[in-house]
Amino acid sequence: METTVKLKYIKQSAKKIRFVLNDVRGSKVTVALNKLDKLNKKATFSIAKAIRSALANLSNGDEVNFSQDDYYIYEAYVDQGPVMKRFRPAAMGRATPILKRSSHLTLTLKKNDSN
Repeated sequence: METTVKLKYIKQSAKKIRFVLNDVRGSKVTVALNKLDKLNKKATFSIAKAIRSALANLSNGDEVNFSQDDYYIYEAYVDQGPVMKRFRPAAMGRATPILKRSSHLTLTLKKNDSN
């Protein structure tokens, strides 16, 4: 049994989310949530939200005895979303661009078959 969750338009760059996502990729769900609780990064909120959403999707399925200890992060990646372009005044009448990046997170949980 597996499920895929997509979080779109996260107001953070994909590079910053990928930094945190590399720590939890491939680990068990309970271990990943414990790691995310201890990290001091903004991206942990989005990743934990996606994991909890995937667990909620699985718990509402057909399976009778659901346990989140049986699942692990099978696939996790971040893609770049749309970029908002803003301008800030600079010296001598110039304008400098500001790029406000966003990203799309895709996360797949899969049941561990070794049990």
